[in-house]
Amino acid sequence: MAGTRLIVGLGNPGPKYAGSRHNVGFDTIDRIADKIGLPMDESALLRAVHRLTGSGLYHAAKGKHRGRSIVLAKPTAFMNRSGAAVKKMKGRYGVDNRDILVVVDDIYLDIGTLRIRPSGGSGGHNGVQDIIDELDSDNFPRIRIGVGGSFRRGRQAEYVLESFSGDERPVVDEMIDQAADAALTFVTEGVVTAMNRFNQRKGGSS
Repeated sequence: MAGTRLIVGLGNPGPKYAGSRHNVGFDTIDRIADKIGLPMDESALLRAVHRLTGSGLYHAAKGKHRGRSIVLAKPTAFMNRSGAAVKKMKGRYGVDNRDILVVVDDIYLDIGTLRIRPSGGSGGHNGVQDIIDELDSDNFPRIRIGVGGSFRRGRQAEYVLESFSGDERPVVDEMIDQAADAALTFVTEGVVTAMNRFNQRKGGSS
């Protein structure tokens, strides 16, 4: 279990998309950063450094959690083009696919539900599919965060870019907190323990 663990939250960059259903991956990264005291400084200076070092495809911060090296990252491209950033980080940080945890929204899961998997297909998620294509493998863990699927036919794109309702927000906040805890469990104890501990949770129950 030695070595760096890379946690990548998927989302769309920019204030326009902040807090949307599609950005729960970004929100989880922020929550993890808060929990372990790892600043995610997105200043203009840091972005300039990223451009100079060739890492402008993503914003990342590296630190330690309980003795384990951890990198928290958000791709800077739109979600459906997340794969290039993940591939770049894999090389830069020298991690195996099994040490890359992708955190992503899922319209097929109810709000309040988490599902952790060690590998598998995209489940129809274009961001995950792009990562699979770039890595030429689906053998990487992922946390799927339920955002619900209450939209009319043909309105999926609008739905995932919407903010959560006021009634949904408390459940979503708790779900993101659980996703952050699940990711940290993955870092210290592995994907199987994280699955056993968090896959049955919904709305704070187990």
